[in-house]
Amino acid sequence: MTREQINLVKTSFGKIEPIAEKAAALFYAKLFELDPKLRGLFKGDVYEQGKKLMQVIAYAVENLEQIEEIIPQVQALGARHADYGVEDVHYETVGAALMWTFGKALSREFTPPMREAWAAIYNLLAKTMKEGSRQPNGKENLLNH
Repeated sequence: MTREQINLVKTSFGKIEPIAEKAAALFYAKLFELDPKLRGLFKGDVYEQGKKLMQVIAYAVENLEQIEEIIPQVQALGARHADYGVEDVHYETVGAALMWTFGKALSREFTPPMREAWAAIYNLLAKTMKEGSRQPNGKENLLNH
């Protein structure tokens, strides 16, 4: 990611954070609209899951300058998600729902460069989580999900 992309992501997330609860609700509504079968992967409270989602995004955004340092934690998160039944194909749907959510939350401020910046970080995190889903013993880390 470029310095400009990092700045765009951080600035835009600063505007999403105050409405994180609403953004998470929008995200899950869109996710289940895009693929209703994904609802079956969620055994717990979707509200609580939304809080965790926003915490993980915040953690990633805070660490963009040293993203390589959180790779092991993101891989472990991917391993746990594989245990929950998440498959590689689901990451595309999650990405679409996430971009839609950011577009709704940020409205006109969600410019093409900002969308590209968020896509870059999401694609990196999704790729890393998919790699983690194929590794044994990736379960211990700080991002218990």
